[in-house]
Amino acid sequence: MTDINRIPLYRTIWRWHFYAGLFVIPFILILSATGAAYLFKPQIDRWEERAWRGLPTAGAVDADAQVAAALAANPGASFHYYRLPEAPGDAAVVHIGLRSGGMRDVAVSPQGRVIGAADPDQRISAWLSRIHGTLLIGRTGRLLVELAASWAIVMILTGLYLWWPSGRGAAGVLWPRFSLGGRAALRDLHAVTGFWVSGLALVLLFTALPWTEVWASGFRTLRAEMGWVSGVQDWKGGANPHAAHDHHAMAAAAPTGPPPRARLDYILLRARSEQMPAPAIIQPPGAPNAFGPPNGNVWTLTTLTQNRPLVRKVSYDPETSLEVARSGFAEKHAIDRAVGYGIAWHEGQLFGLANQLIGVATALALFTLAISGFLMWRRRKPEDALGAPPAARDPAKLKGVAALILILAALLPLLAASLILLWIAERLVLPRLPRAARWLGVATKAPARL
Repeated sequence: MTDINRIPLYRTIWRWHFYAGLFVIPFILILSATGAAYLFKPQIDRWEERAWRGLPTAGAVDADAQVAAALAANPGASFHYYRLPEAPGDAAVVHIGLRSGGMRDVAVSPQGRVIGAADPDQRISAWLSRIHGTLLIGRTGRLLVELAASWAIVMILTGLYLWWPSGRGAAGVLWPRFSLGGRAALRDLHAVTGFWVSGLALVLLFTALPWTEVWASGFRTLRAEMGWVSGVQDWKGGANPHAAHDHHAMAAAAPTGPPPRARLDYILLRARSEQMPAPAIIQPPGAPNAFGPPNGNVWTLTTLTQNRPLVRKVSYDPETSLEVARSGFAEKHAIDRAVGYGIAWHEGQLFGLANQLIGVATALALFTLAISGFLMWRRRKPEDALGAPPAARDPAKLKGVAALILILAALLPLLAASLILLWIAERLVLPRLPRAARWLGVATKAPARL
């Protein structure tokens, strides 16, 4: 039997779950599909570069000649980095900034011939990333994605409360009762899927926050105020343009200072012994970086691997090619290491294929939640109303809900802003629009006449 004291709380949480779910459904569908595909970025990039691999090695030239060939094919371009071939027959990839703006990955054969080029911003993985992060509408899209992620957290937490067994058996709690058919089977599918995916979904949502705009800007400020900063922030979160991966700024930048005397080929010989995870790159002195200020007056060997805990840097003297500095993931602040582990997990690269498959399973479960939730809503929705659950009639018994909302709002700024806007709409706007209020299922009082 349901405790009568829980009815107002249950109704309120059900109502929050309904509105949160209805808002985030389209975002879940888009982000799950693009996120699942982006998990396979290394495989997608390798497929796009399939013509640049397995080439003859006879008559190979040195790395300096390969860079010279790439620059000769693009007059006025600046050299940003040299990507080491993964196998002896693979082309080297010379990343350059074009004089006219933009960047290119230029593939140069072992013999020093330019055999292809790609715009990094037009790669399949870059396109997926833009949809996933901005919905292809820039800053507005980033804010919408962050808002949707905030409400998705509300949806999952309220869903767990609604799922809570309260003395029921395992059927319908740990596995769905499809034999019931109809609405009952659909409800079980929705509730059970939500339970099993909730932990993984919350991890995905929280590890996405460092990439957002408002939350990440506050997080960056907090890091600075608390002294949690050790080195440059190496993820593209927050409104600070220096923290973002700005391709246009990188393309416009050119290496500064005198050309190094130590040849790239000397650095390459030393780099091969480091066994840096692919894609490993060598940056010339003064080259622009994806994050933070330009490279110093050194040659730098590093990696673009998405598995952040494996990232490290080795610097070499531009005159002698001798090693002068070395840094790795362990030297970062604990906060940055935690973010690094989270990003690697979110992108499916922390422990290889298993991580990718777990990410795909999470995306499929979220897709199932979205579709089943939509179908449940459509089955119970009246023709003349949105079909929101009835509001609780005893606000005095909802202090726990208010406390939970305040905690979430403090942690998620856009959630707080949207709650304020909803409160204003419910108190000031909807009383003047009774038909809209009835359709939304919002109980209002008529505004007082002056």
